[in-house]
Amino acid sequence: MSTFTEALSPVQIEGRIREVANQIAQGVEESTRTYTEFQDAESEYNLEYAKAFLAATGAQYEKRYKADVATYELREKMNVAKIAYRHADRKAKALESELRAYQSVGASIRAAYKVAGRGEY
Repeated sequence: MSTFTEALSPVQIEGRIREVANQIAQGVEESTRTYTEFQDAESEYNLEYAKAFLAATGAQYEKRYKADVATYELREKMNVAKIAYRHADRKAKALESELRAYQSVGASIRAAYKVAGRGEY
């Protein structure tokens, strides 16, 4: 991600827009993959939790705690997958914002080039 501190030509802006658009396209694959992993981990956790709950003995609250303990590792796996998905999603949103910023800068540069050298103020 650029800091937008250097002067850019229209050609450079178009190049940056293409780069960011490509990163967005790659991000779709990453987001889909991480979301699938999260959904798989969540399904596995939910199934094992239900099995552990049904197999536990005692009062309802005891069964819940026993199921929590029995499925702790799966819950951690699910949480890691969820964090990875959320990170990919935030990264995609940041790239979309960067793309919009480059498009805005590009529009400003094109407007400046239209009036350059014409004596207009």
